[in-house]
Amino acid sequence: MDIAHSYIEKGSGEYLILLHGNGEDSSYFENQLEAFSKYFKVIALDTRGHGNTPRGEGEFTLQRFAEDLYLFMKEKGISKANILGFSDGANIAILFALSHPECVLKLVLNGGNIFPMGLKPKVLNEIIADWNRTRKNPSRKRQEELLCLMVREPKLRFSDLVKIDAKSLVIVGSEDVIRRKHSIMIAKSLKNGEFAEIEGGHDIAYSKYSEFNEIVLRFLI
Repeated sequence: MDIAHSYIEKGSGEYLILLHGNGEDSSYFENQLEAFSKYFKVIALDTRGHGNTPRGEGEFTLQRFAEDLYLFMKEKGISKANILGFSDGANIAILFALSHPECVLKLVLNGGNIFPMGLKPKVLNEIIADWNRTRKNPSRKRQEELLCLMVREPKLRFSDLVKIDAKSLVIVGSEDVIRRKHSIMIAKSLKNGEFAEIEGGHDIAYSKYSEFNEIVLRFLI
């Protein structure tokens, strides 16, 4: 691997890896670490080019982040883990489960989408407009790359999800930036998918953490 990942580790037992969203870092899960580490060995990872993990050279794609996760697990001697991803972290988790199914115990997918149109139109249009502005400004290269992830990725179909055997929970906010129908279709398309909804927006793991943690732990334990 060309980079060394920054991460927070807490607890003991079965592994639970937490993957944050676009432009964020492992601190997003500050309200999960204590609760989840009572039952699992929790690792909250800073993905490539986020937090204290360097970007490295070459492509900057969700699939590469998924491969980074595989190499990280190999390096740490982790053969299997539960994976909880938020937003782009959920998208990385899906790609990882498709590429390395043997490494996945259970999946928790919070506010993910399998193609850009899974976002609500107004949200996607705002992201595209911002992306077009950053493309004209070389000093905003990092922001352009982050926005590009949401404009151009992921590139999956619902039919791809049937290949994932792991028991999976799709959990979203009632006012999420992801289309509700899209989230429900992800859960239905997964071979062993469940759907849960909490009143709130895209950031329910932060803003409604008590309810979020309770539902997730009930699923994982």
